Amino acid sequence: MSSLWAFPGQGAQQPGMLHALPEAPVVQACTEQAGEVLGEDVRLLDSAEALQDTRAVQLCLLIAGVAAARLLCERGHRPDYVAGLSIGAYAAAVVAGALEFADAVRLVALRGELMQRAYPDGYGMTAILGLDQARIERLLAEAEGPVYLANINAETQLVIAGSDAAMAKVAERARALGAGAAKRLAMSVPSHCELLDEPARELAAAFAHIDLRAPQVRYLSGSSARLIRDPEALRDDLAYNMSRVVDWQATLVTAYERGVRLHLELPPGGVLTGLARRVFEPGQVIAFESARLHTLDAMLRQEVSLDR
Repeated sequence: MSSLWAFPGQGAQQPGMLHALPEAPVVQACTEQAGEVLGEDVRLLDSAEALQDTRAVQLCLLIAGVAAARLLCERGHRPDYVAGLSIGAYAAAVVAGALEFADAVRLVALRGELMQRAYPDGYGMTAILGLDQARIERLLAEAEGPVYLANINAETQLVIAGSDAAMAKVAERARALGAGAAKRLAMSVPSHCELLDEPARELAAAFAHIDLRAPQVRYLSGSSARLIRDPEALRDDLAYNMSRVVDWQATLVTAYERGVRLHLELPPGGVLTGLARRVFEPGQVIAFESARLHTLDAMLRQEVSLDR
């Protein structure tokens, strides 16, 4: 039985998320290293006020994911696969040994700044529940104004991105077709669509100066749902994932088809855990945040023993 460590994307952030991490030297070292790279106290980034900023959100998600994963690795555990939804891919790449944490911190800070600068207001993302992809795409084809498919989280849980006005009209029409919900997300940027093509190109230029290695743990792309082994392919995946549709449903299916039966969501939150339950049946699905460390130890040791 193989394991997948999954790292959440923007929208999963919570006030106090860095302060809620376990008090352990390896966790403290992670936050201190990020602070040294940025020249600031990163523990100030997780306040409710600070998390209104895209840069702060993405840095907190990176730091929380890597710190929790390093704590588990220090306790003798290791994933068979890693994957990250959107910004979560950076933590996945660090844990896979392909990207240095210090480089990830610099790149994520730049990523957040580029995205926020491109769309300071009037744009964002909306989740639509209860309609399949074909019907959502028909609504988008008929939409007035910039709005695009952004995330395929499950068969009937999709996310659109675009201007507030265009999203509101699509959401209204989706409800009329029987959508269970159409909820504006805590996102101020229209991620995962062509609106972010230019910021993605700017980030790719910064990536050109970063050394990447072949992943030492199998890395699944949250965009293509494929394994990436080549450093140059990984460079492309990370730099441009902000402007590419996230296909998390296919990513989970790929992991399951490859024998993964234990899905562990790294902090913060448990959104990915809810999505994984629909795919990993039978199997085990758990969120780091909702379990005690000794419970995680037991589950991860069981996974290793079953593989043997």
